[in-house]
Amino acid sequence: MGFPTIRPRRLRATPELRALVRETTLSPKDFVYPMFFNAALDAPRPISTMPGVSQQPLSAARELAKSIKERGVSSVILFGLPKTKDERGNSGLDPDGPVPRAIAEMKAAVPDLVVMADVCVDEYTDHGHCGILRQRRDGEWEVDNDATLEQLSKMSVLFAKAGADVVAPSDMMDGRVAAIRTALDSEGFTNTTLLSYAVKYASGFYGPFREAADCAPKFGDRAGYQMDPGNAREALREAALDEAEGADMLMVKPALSYLDVIRDVRKASNLPLGAYNVSGEYAMLHAAAERGMIDYKRAMMEVLTSIRRAGADFILTYHALEAAELLG
Repeated sequence: MGFPTIRPRRLRATPELRALVRETTLSPKDFVYPMFFNAALDAPRPISTMPGVSQQPLSAARELAKSIKERGVSSVILFGLPKTKDERGNSGLDPDGPVPRAIAEMKAAVPDLVVMADVCVDEYTDHGHCGILRQRRDGEWEVDNDATLEQLSKMSVLFAKAGADVVAPSDMMDGRVAAIRTALDSEGFTNTTLLSYAVKYASGFYGPFREAADCAPKFGDRAGYQMDPGNAREALREAALDEAEGADMLMVKPALSYLDVIRDVRKASNLPLGAYNVSGEYAMLHAAAERGMIDYKRAMMEVLTSIRRAGADFILTYHALEAAELLG
């Protein structure tokens, strides 16, 4: 039977009815809060392109961990800004570097906080690329995939020793999941979880992050190792390879322009799936809200819901704390 017997609007009549039949919901525990620790700072330094986000001093790590957990968010991912950089990113292997120290401080303050550590050399290299460089015969520079794997593996072990629950390689080198898993296991860190940035696109939405992490490439771009935005089938191949190599969780980055990819990867894999609601996506909402174009809080919750609806089990997002506050 059709209209007027069938009236879908009945289930939209009140807030309580809408909540009862809502298909996709959000919880503060769905969020992972990205944080930037700068070894050279004594006080927070606001990031001009990301309102409400700052680089943090290591001295603040303990209190920040407590505050984040009190606000209902139970997971963070850490990025580090070292005092010195070189061509190989060796400061990323310093046990006294910003990420190992922040991990130790946060876990000491809140042992049940899930602390993830981003694994990539771009924050530590003086050229800003995600790997060690080599010069080709034509004189041009390129990232040396296999030479980079050793650096990533050492960094992952270092973060595990510091107490990281999860290491998350974001470099997009071929074979890095297997290399990191082998290194962790050989050092006795068989229980350290590996979250792979399995599907990471060469996106135009990363600009504010490159200010936040001081990691913009000094030349060229990252299209030689990050994925082409036009490719969706390739995403399934990348995800399958990382799952076969031993990844415990997968991620798609960015989120908003790749909701179809999130859905495709969700259908293809039974592993937990994250999505990174990246800096440019965050900054766009703020910019539009500042100009009176949108209701910021409403748009923020709609964006986060869309990412979950596409199939993400958890969301890395700079909105985490304010969204958690709205959710109560």
